Amino acid sequence: MIGIDGSHGEAGGQILRTAVALSAVTQQPCHVFNIRKGRCNPGLQAQHLAGVKAVSKLCDTKIEGLKIGSEEIVFHPGKIKDGLIEIDVGTAGAISLVLQSLMIPAIHCKNKIDIKIAGGTMVRWAPTVGYIQNVTLPMLRKIGYRGEIKILNHGFYPKGGGLVEAIIEKSEIKPIELLKRGKAMQVKGTITVSENLQGKKVAERMEKECKERLFAFYKIKPEIEINYVSSLSTGGGVDLYVLYEEAVLGSNALCDIKKSAEKVADEAVNFLIYQDKTNAPLDEYMEDQILPYIALAGSGKVKVPKITSHTRTNIHVIEQFLPVKFVINEKEKIIYVQNV
Repeated sequence: MIGIDGSHGEAGGQILRTAVALSAVTQQPCHVFNIRKGRCNPGLQAQHLAGVKAVSKLCDTKIEGLKIGSEEIVFHPGKIKDGLIEIDVGTAGAISLVLQSLMIPAIHCKNKIDIKIAGGTMVRWAPTVGYIQNVTLPMLRKIGYRGEIKILNHGFYPKGGGLVEAIIEKSEIKPIELLKRGKAMQVKGTITVSENLQGKKVAERMEKECKERLFAFYKIKPEIEINYVSSLSTGGGVDLYVLYEEAVLGSNALCDIKKSAEKVADEAVNFLIYQDKTNAPLDEYMEDQILPYIALAGSGKVKVPKITSHTRTNIHVIEQFLPVKFVINEKEKIIYVQNV
């Protein structure tokens, strides 16, 4: 059994998500302890509970210690199966974080898996589902990933109500060498806002600010779509993407009662421009997400904007499950992986 210390590194829920995902892939039981140790609300919260349950549905897992507040679980994975899996994260729990756990083992199914997840599509402290659609999937397709994600309903904090369907097929992950991104070809975006904000033209104001600033920087006419949606809670946000010759970078910002529409737009644009100036083919969100996949491929190297604590923590967990070794060139910000 593999023991994983949940207090290692940044000590967040990512440790748990990666551990149970790779446990399912390798069919090796794992014991995760000190879960979120040192956090203001340590142990499993509803969001983490949903993620573990989701992976357990994928492979008929036996789990010990799965309850709110628990600081340790023992995860005994079964065989990954095909078919339909339905998950309710609860209120506005992040659908994207549950997807992160499921997307790694799901490609080891026999044919394909249909996953439906209810929860939040745009919430704090998590990638938006739009980001998973427009950045994560396109980047993973470069290494052989086969899958599609559809947003059926949007859900915002606190009530949620979002619904997402993911169809993931058996895939063979191949090594990748991603060191350059090439020139920017398209600048795109999606602004999604609850329909009760339409009278204040929140989306239109965000669109105007984004278009002006993005064009000034990239000298490319941005293509931005506006969607006012029916939702249980007031909310929304902006997702921005730049499509380069060899990569996609993304950024987002969420609506907040304390922020003007223009301020929200500025946050998304500022982060995107910051990522662009690093000259890396991966943004900070994608940097740690891609690591389990290049490890499963057995070799590869990627250039990143900076070596984040999330990245270092994910590397530590991955090396416990897979026969690989990561090497980081701190100066050039290149991460190498090879079989050992």
